[in-house]
Amino acid sequence: MMNPPVSEVIAITGTPGVGKTSVAGVLRRRGYVVYSVNELAERFGCIIGEEEGCKVVDVDRLAEILRNEIKEDRVFIEGHLSHLLNPDLIIVLRCNPLILKERLKRRGWDDEKILENVEAEIVDVILMESLETGKKVYEIDATDMSPEEIADAIEEILEGKEGYKPGGVDWISVIGDEIERLMRR
Repeated sequence: MMNPPVSEVIAITGTPGVGKTSVAGVLRRRGYVVYSVNELAERFGCIIGEEEGCKVVDVDRLAEILRNEIKEDRVFIEGHLSHLLNPDLIIVLRCNPLILKERLKRRGWDDEKILENVEAEIVDVILMESLETGKKVYEIDATDMSPEEIADAIEEILEGKEGYKPGGVDWISVIGDEIERLMRR
């Protein structure tokens, strides 16, 4: 009896506002299979509550279900929790915190939530969580890139191109003295 082909699950993750959903749309238009964490969590009944207006996802249960349900050879899963779903490869999108703050303001987020996410971006929370998984991790500074350029970079990663190793982004050195202004409401 032949075993079914093993799917490759690629997480596109990062702090809210870095461009995950936009690049996911480009990848879909290019013919890739792309799911969002929220879509999958709803589809498989893995929403376990709501906190501060955000859905709480049972990531362990969803990760287990995904391995049994995904049939495609290569699948992208986008969302700021995607790196917690036991992917084969993790791509962390990053964004300059000064730009990120403005993006989240334009979305109408409250000051506390904006600062929480800007701080998470400054101190590399999602990158560190991704590295702790032991999976292969890549990092893209998406600050000045269009969604199409980010998708190009992701395709380069899949082709084995070097240059996207984690640890290349250091927001503290980039924003320097502006950190105090950035962290004000």
